Amino acid sequence: MPVRPLSEEEVPVFSRILADSDMDGLFGAAVLKAYRPDAEVMFTHAAAMRSGMMDGFVDRSTALVDLPFHPACGWYVDHHMTNRPDEEAAKAFAAAGGTQHWEATPSAARLAYDLLADITQMDHLTDMMPVVDALDSGGISKKEFLEDAPLLQLARTCTSRDPEYMRHLVGLLTGGASAEVLLNDSTVQKRLREVVDERVVALEHVKANTTVVDRLAICRFDETPLRSNGYLVTAWAGNDADACCIVHGYADGHLGDPHRPPLSASFYANSFLPDGQGRYDLSRLATALDPTGGGHANACGCRIQPPGLEANLAHWLDMWSNRDNVLVR
Repeated sequence: MPVRPLSEEEVPVFSRILADSDMDGLFGAAVLKAYRPDAEVMFTHAAAMRSGMMDGFVDRSTALVDLPFHPACGWYVDHHMTNRPDEEAAKAFAAAGGTQHWEATPSAARLAYDLLADITQMDHLTDMMPVVDALDSGGISKKEFLEDAPLLQLARTCTSRDPEYMRHLVGLLTGGASAEVLLNDSTVQKRLREVVDERVVALEHVKANTTVVDRLAICRFDETPLRSNGYLVTAWAGNDADACCIVHGYADGHLGDPHRPPLSASFYANSFLPDGQGRYDLSRLATALDPTGGGHANACGCRIQPPGLEANLAHWLDMWSNRDNVLVR
């Protein structure tokens, strides 16, 4: 069902935008700030929200986009399956003065864009939105991934580790920068060169540290500064894997340190297969041990829980071995 655009009178009042620090969150924040240019923008990530680290920044003047639901916010805009408030929570939120817009759109940014389309000048974002949608919903083809166009590179520069850079990006976008202007900005150009080099290193690490077990590619990035999304691992695994599990972070890491995060795992369906996204609900893996885990059915994550990584992996592999019963959609 198409999203109905809002009128000026229907838009909640907000003075702060809190968004995820990936490409979807960046564009979601840019859309909201294009509507309300004087709003403060902050970037974080799902685990920080679920742990309560951001509670002090969330009140009725806060718009949340592409993040887990928080009942204290004023406007909630999201599309993640596991983030949707249940009926009871949604009613309590509305009764307390909150406004919720949750739709199963390809990206949270798309939802924000469609909601504000009639009352906000966003023509400069229009040509970039399909890439944001495709990246967040597993719609990138293997050919497109391997070609690694500049907007795909831009997505890899988005990070919670550098809030100043994220504010620079949102400033460009809310200032009316087209894709050409954005990608030719000197600061962005430097970051693009860096992530191109980093992808070469990451691919070599994937080749040396990935094991395919019963069509699940398990990639170990833990105890290294390297990170990757599922596209790189599933492209390497090819037809041998239906999904991947990527372990990252540090055994002594902490949520409060973006440069040394705690051990976590991310699960991704192999979207390069013809039926790669529709078969299994991987969010059941992400929430099996960590009540704060979640995301999409085909892309989600969680933190490693006691007694530790090996036990967590064993539990997920047991679920995976029985996937046609416990994970099938």
